[in-house]
Amino acid sequence: MIAFFLDAYKNVPTYHIVLEFIAFVCGILSVWFAKKENIWVYPIGLIATAITTYLLYLAGYLGDMLVNGYFAIMSIYGWYYWVKNGNQTDDFPITRTNIKEKIIGIALFFLTIIVVFCIYTFFDYEIKKDNYIDIFTAGLFFTGMWYMAKKKIENWTLWIVGDFIATPLYAYRGLGMLSFQYLIFTILAVSAYLEWKKILSDQETVC
Repeated sequence: MIAFFLDAYKNVPTYHIVLEFIAFVCGILSVWFAKKENIWVYPIGLIATAITTYLLYLAGYLGDMLVNGYFAIMSIYGWYYWVKNGNQTDDFPITRTNIKEKIIGIALFFLTIIVVFCIYTFFDYEIKKDNYIDIFTAGLFFTGMWYMAKKKIENWTLWIVGDFIATPLYAYRGLGMLSFQYLIFTILAVSAYLEWKKILSDQETVC
């Protein structure tokens, strides 16, 4: 297992490894802050996604690059939205999606898939089998990020599924650190879902 991670970085520039490590640490911290409903999820996440977008651009993974570029934009939106609505749980509580938000989420999922596929086609990128997985997870992550900005508990369900899929995908591509990062993301997302579910249940009991 250790050899797998080390071999992937034998011919990689030092600055590349440093950037990936910073993104690795910031990415995990951002999920932890999200779990705790802490607004630091957004500035820390912005650092992680900006670096990851650059690294994926260098690696030529267009779908993943677009997802992380979107994360950077949504980090700014979510940051503003949380500040606007107040970062305290009483002012901006965790809620479930209503029918309208579910419909928007489904529409966003399919719209994302179509847009990413069209971008691959427009730039004449060869769409390999693993790229179809990129396109699918892009839909999950785009929608999950939007739900997170709204503090909807369903965001964690989408993160769990997407992270679980991404973990072996990055391992297959030889990106060991990213694979390990998404494994940690999966564990944290499950933990966050359970914590948010408990908070939501307590809120509903009080109401």
